[in-house]
Amino acid sequence: MISRIEFLKMIDGLLGRLLASLLPASREVVTVAEPRRLLVIRPGGIGDAALLVPALALIRKQYPSAHITVLAERRNAALFDLCPAVDRLLLYDKPRELLAALRGRYDVVIDTEQWHWLSAVVARIASSPVKIGFATNERARLFTHPVNYSHDVYEVISFFRLLKPLGIDTPASLPLPFLSLPENVRQQTAVLLRPLDGREYLVIFSGASIPERRWGGERFAELARRLEREGMTVVVLGGEKDAGDGELIAGSAGLNLAGRTTLAVTAAIIGGAELLVSGDSGLLHLAVGLGIKTVSLFGPGRQKKWGVEGAGNLIVNHHLSCSPCTTFGTTPKCRHQVHCMGEITVDELFLATKRLLRKNMGNRTT
Repeated sequence: MISRIEFLKMIDGLLGRLLASLLPASREVVTVAEPRRLLVIRPGGIGDAALLVPALALIRKQYPSAHITVLAERRNAALFDLCPAVDRLLLYDKPRELLAALRGRYDVVIDTEQWHWLSAVVARIASSPVKIGFATNERARLFTHPVNYSHDVYEVISFFRLLKPLGIDTPASLPLPFLSLPENVRQQTAVLLRPLDGREYLVIFSGASIPERRWGGERFAELARRLEREGMTVVVLGGEKDAGDGELIAGSAGLNLAGRTTLAVTAAIIGGAELLVSGDSGLLHLAVGLGIKTVSLFGPGRQKKWGVEGAGNLIVNHHLSCSPCTTFGTTPKCRHQVHCMGEITVDELFLATKRLLRKNMGNRTT
């Protein structure tokens, strides 16, 4: 049985691509001087949604009275609870809510999807004189303002570039933090963290959206043991499928919360941590958005597109000749036993984590 995500991708490849080729092309128009109603389309996972938030905040800053509707998916919708700039949230994969989005009238529609076709079709059909989106394939003809896209640009900057037709320039630096924690999650978080007795902690997330991005529960467990010997407390986060690895990693000294938290509570726990250790994942981008230091592992994923370096973020990446190989969300079957991840050692990750922890401790004492 295929998953909902696989089903959506299959429909996109068949119906979306066909509709994108059959619909009349959009005609270029002058951008609305001051848009009052905007529809922003963001299908996909948590990472894309998190890194879109700075662009939504810029729209709100430039046009404070504008009404911003986000059309998301069930799998990333909860992220927008961390974004005060959103006035209304509708779900792309709920027919009734998709129809509600299409019935609306907007001054601007922005499709933030990078490759697939259905979101571009929705943008083309929606009632709006201005339609902005990435010009990565046939979808370009459906926008009044197609925007160039590059895998070698940090995703936040790519999303900023979609705002150029609205007269919004890319800022010189990324405002941090850019995610907000809802007040109602703090009590839940305090209850879950009560076993720590107020001790400082770091978070480990061993999960990944695809097997090729996994480093392995046993390696993370060894990392956790070494960190605990240095006096650090480890909290493990993840989904229900990560619970087994969570027990292994947490051991007897750590705290395993894998499968026990909502996205908002997950964010609150990360927001109170010394740092996050993670692969290329949505939780990595949550941590960045909350201003938390990160140590991340990259292999198949594109570091230039998804990685954050400097200012307390360290990336461990062997840069093998065959990586990165993921392109527009698709990772080919690996012929090399995923050496790009397998060759990263516990020693490397331990030293990177310890290095950042020392920096954090220095910042607290100055």
